[in-house]
Amino acid sequence: MKTETLLKSSPKITLPKTELVGIKKSKQITKESTKLPQPTGWRILVLPFKMGEKTKGGILMGQDTLEKQQVASQCGNVLAMGPDCYQDKDRYKQGPWCKVGDWVMFARYAGSRIKIEGGEVRLLNDDEILATIKNPEDILHEY
Repeated sequence: MKTETLLKSSPKITLPKTELVGIKKSKQITKESTKLPQPTGWRILVLPFKMGEKTKGGILMGQDTLEKQQVASQCGNVLAMGPDCYQDKDRYKQGPWCKVGDWVMFARYAGSRIKIEGGEVRLLNDDEILATIKNPEDILHEY
């Protein structure tokens, strides 16, 4: 999946080049990305999946419905990882469970929710990642 680098400093925050994520489009995307928190320690910054505004049948969904679906989402895109993620070789013998740019699944109430313009991001511990997935649209999103 091609990604667009938003920050030049380390660690880099990247977003997929798709319409699936919940950050509003902005001409000043570099400025907006500097507002996102940088994870520390073993934490991972995840942007929850946001459904499209139209159903397959062509029905437009209201903003409240879209926001509820994003909050209830159990899938997200990894934006950044703290420097200590998956460093414990005893716990993670096969290596990291995910990397920046991966779509991951997590428990409904996992992590800390941080409100941003256009939705929210979550800070998860590295052991709260349940699975990686190829396409978040393959998962049924209900709230």
